[in-house]
Amino acid sequence: MIFGLFGKKNSNQAIVDRQYATLTSAARTPAFYESLNVPDTVMGRFEMLSAVMILFFRRTRASATSGQEIAQEIVDAFFQDIDHSIRELGIGDNSVPKRMKKFAGMFYGRLEAYSKAMDANDVPALAMALGRNIHPEAADAVDMRGLADWMFAAESELSAQSEDTIATGSATLPGVA
Repeated sequence: MIFGLFGKKNSNQAIVDRQYATLTSAARTPAFYESLNVPDTVMGRFEMLSAVMILFFRRTRASATSGQEIAQEIVDAFFQDIDHSIRELGIGDNSVPKRMKKFAGMFYGRLEAYSKAMDANDVPALAMALGRNIHPEAADAVDMRGLADWMFAAESELSAQSEDTIATGSATLPGVA
């Protein structure tokens, strides 16, 4: 999946760029860090971007081929962005592939855990999974119910958006209440 981006000619680049910018902007909403117990750290931002990507990925799984292709290209852009960030943090070239493998495993593990809770419509289970990932040192002590509620609301809002909205890279996420 992540390796598909290397050497790939991307005819959807403008759509992917627009949608990825919207998703990353949503993940950077200050309210997540100020009100919903997400730490404003490199890992906290990875967690929020992962959550937003998972919501988008879940929306596009039932989309037409064009929506699924765009979703894959956006996930590829996400991993390319992580690769770039790792290098900017000064990680040596020899260590980047190992770290990328770790981040990919983290992302797909979160996709599985969050999807399981969301498919079961289980807000407490999603809050617990978020707590384990966002606050591994104090998962039980940090209330992630607000973020779990937001994710369910965001999924509902994404589900209501048309296929044309998805295919043109115009999907949006709700703000934080």
